[in-house]
Amino acid sequence: MSTTAEQGWFKSSYSGSEGDNCVEVAVRPATVLVRDSKDVRRQPLSISPNAWSAFTTYAADSHH
Repeated sequence: MSTTAEQGWFKSSYSGSEGDNCVEVAVRPATVLVRDSKDVRRQPLSISPNAWSAFTTYAADSHH
């Protein structure tokens, strides 16, 4: 079985080191995959790159 890093999954730099409530993201050519880091066996959410960009822009702006 491949490790998370080998598959291209990464956690936000805002994620804590305790392993609690984190999501992981993997960027593919035509989609962005998002999954719960506590249950990686479940099917990840597949989001278009444009939708992911809009979401991350909104999330970054909403913290100001």
